[in-house]
Order: sequence, then C-alpha cells, then structure tokens
Amino acid sequence: MSEENIRDSEPLTNHAIVEKICEPFILSDDIYRQIRNIFLDEIDRGLCKYTLKNAYVKFLMTFVEKLPSGCERGNFMGLDLDGTTLRILLINLHSQEDFQMEGANYELPETLLTGPGDDFFDFLAKCLSAFIYKYELQKDELSLGFTFSFPLKQNKLSRGVLLSLAERFSCSGVVGHDVVGLLQQAIKRRGDIHIPNIVILNATTSTLISCAWQYREAKVGLIVDTAISVCYLEKTKHIDQFKGGVKASPTMIINCECDNFGSDGLLDFVRTPIDFTLDNNSVNAGQQIYEKMTSTKYLGEIVRLIMLECVDAGAMLRGSHSDQIRTPMSFNIKLMSTIEAEEPGNDSIIRQIFEIMGYRRPSDEDCEHLRYICSLVSNRSAYLLAAILAAFLDHIGDPFVIIGVDGNVYRKYPTYAERLRKKLRKLARPEYIFCLKLAEYGPGVGAALLAATTFAKKGNP
Repeated sequence: MSEENIRDSEPLTNHAIVEKICEPFILSDDIYRQIRNIFLDEIDRGLCKYTLKNAYVKFLMTFVEKLPSGCERGNFMGLDLDGTTLRILLINLHSQEDFQMEGANYELPETLLTGPGDDFFDFLAKCLSAFIYKYELQKDELSLGFTFSFPLKQNKLSRGVLLSLAERFSCSGVVGHDVVGLLQQAIKRRGDIHIPNIVILNATTSTLISCAWQYREAKVGLIVDTAISVCYLEKTKHIDQFKGGVKASPTMIINCECDNFGSDGLLDFVRTPIDFTLDNNSVNAGQQIYEKMTSTKYLGEIVRLIMLECVDAGAMLRGSHSDQIRTPMSFNIKLMSTIEAEEPGNDSIIRQIFEIMGYRRPSDEDCEHLRYICSLVSNRSAYLLAAILAAFLDHIGDPFVIIGVDGNVYRKYPTYAERLRKKLRKLARPEYIFCLKLAEYGPGVGAALLAATTFAKKGNP
C-alpha cells in the first residue's frame, strides 16, 4: 500500500470532522453575488402588477410619501408598542438642531394581551391621557404617530387593518379591524383628550424616518433582531399597485417582507441539510426560509443542530447526548453572543455554557469547536443580509445611500455590524457608495416625525 493510500485510510481528526459538517455554511462571494441578483429579480417581481400577486416576497406600500425635510415645527407625539412596553414621546421641534423630547414608559398588564380588544385600546387611551395631562397638552389639537409592528394592510397613512397578532397576543375583536379606528374609538370613549390626527407605521419605517431626519441620503431602513425587517424609498413610478394620480409624491417608503425570500425554492441551492431539518421541524414548514437562515430566533437552533451532528459523529463531547442538547431551541442567540464576545484562548464562559447544556467537563477542543460553529452561523446570517442589501443599493441606483439600522443584534452582537459592512462592501457594485448608520432614536421618534411631516406647518429652512 502506498504512503498516499495509507494517509487516505487514516481516520479523520475531530477537527476535520467538524469542519466537514460545517463546510456547507461557508459560501463564496460569487455565491452571495448570485443571491444578490436573485433578490434583485424578486424586487422587480414584487413591484410589477403582473407578478406581484404571486410573488413570495411582498413589497407593501406604507403610504409614507415623503421623508422629513428638517423644516417641521411644533409639538408631535409618538406612540410605540414594543412587546409588553408602551412608550409615549413628545417632540417639540423648533428647528432640526433645536428640539426637546419627553417620554414615558407604561407596562402592559398580561391580562390585556389575551382579553377583549376594547380593553387593550382603552389602556392605550388611558396612558395617552395621563401623558397629555402631565405635560398640560389637553387643550392642544395633537397629532400622533403610532408605531404598531404587526402585519397591516394599508390603503392610506391613517388606516391599517390588522392581519395577524404575535404569539403572546390574542386579543379578540382586533384582527381584521382598522387599528387607527380602534384607537380613535377608545380616545372618544374617554372624552378627555383630543387627537384628531393619527398616522400608523411599523418599526422599520420609523427607523428610516428618524435617520432621514438626520441624514438626507437615508434611503433604506433595517432592523436586525428576532426578525429581519427592511424598508426602502421607492420611486412611485415603479410601484404598479399605486394609484396616486398626477399629484402623487414621486417617492414612497416600501416595506419588504424579505423573511419569505427563498420559500419558492430559489435558495435551495445554498440551504444545508441542517436548514432543511430546522424548517421541517418548524410550525410553518416551507415558509419564511430566509428568516430561518438569518434571524436570531433561529440561529441558536442552527448551532444546536450542528453540535448534535458533531456529537453523533463522535467529534464533540465524547459522543454523548445530554437532555439539553436533544431539546429543540435550548441554545439561543444570547449564548452565541456571549461565546463570540470571549477572547480567544479564554474558555471559562464557554465552559459555563457547556455546563448549562448538561456537560461538566468539555475539552479544550470542544470549546474551540463551539466557538467555530457560532462564528460560521453568525457570519452566514450577516453575509446573507449583505446580499439583499446589495440588491437594494443596485435597485435604488443612487451614487450614495445611507442605511439606517437598529436592532439588538446589530447593536450588541460582537462584530456583527462590522462583518455586515465589510461583506456589503464586497457585494455592492463599486459605483454605489453606502454608509450604515445606527439609529440614534427609537421607533417612537420616527412615529412622531411622521406625524410632523404629515401635519406640521412648515417653518423656514
């Protein structure tokens, strides 16, 4: 037997086995450019009147037809519902550089999440009343922007029919109804405050609006968190579904439901066996394929499935199964973030995480492998996101675009923002220059600014 054949017959090392299992998660820049081009076609398909109904990626009109100019003046309110926290803001705009902001948080009682819808909106109206009286605004005719980040069907800024609620919310009499109308009815039932002007939007649109207030070149809004949300400023002449007439604004913010990208099989060529396993085990198999490869809701589960395959191959943790590693969704993005934040060579925190997963004495090699797996999974998430952002830059076609970004992953996950920026630079066509700007203000500010752009009397520039 030759020396080469002897080498070929030698068993693979644990590290080689782990690398082989992880290999499908490593994609070339050419593959990511191919994904960029596929998504570019999805943009055209989602805007064209002949294909939009059957498009898997929906491009939804927000009816936000203009961004802040910096000339808005006056008092405006923002209402932001984030999970179980309600935040109310008051912005007093004297100029773009001179403004005051006040805010208050209110915790939603758990009983409201599953009770009658009227009780839910009565609580919102009660909090608005308390806030308005605190700042002695009860005699003012107020304008309010309402950030409501659940799926809505809109046909104008002041109307949004709720399509569905999140898992924890099951209020009766809300789905299928106009959210703005329900809030206005609750305000009317109180009878002690007057808010005649209400507009509605989601958190991603709020992010773009608040960034556009600071930067005129802001054209894309992005939130990187439990879901990936993107919106962008589109030319209305490209929106076949828009019937704005000759007096319509030349632009409108479009919300992109990119989570469903690839649900028609277009991303199957880059999906790994683990991606297929995760999807098959999910409650919505065959849907939201892009989200299942990128969002924090699923990244930890991908890591767990890779670990499980490495254990089954005998390359990690002495081939033994703990109850925790066999439990779906037992590994999460917080653990990944903690692991990637630890300095190379210092495995103390990783060992604590292994103990949480039911392993008391992991080897140095086990720690190295888990760090490697986490970095590959988070890398792919950032790179897949860079691919669709590159498509938006290409579609918008402006020589310089600012992308306003928010979300816990972008803010807190170690080096995620930098990895996203570097890959986007490689995938974007060289003629397009971009800048990623972290949103300094929350969704409530963007909501108040939308009320300002819609209802304000203009001051001097």
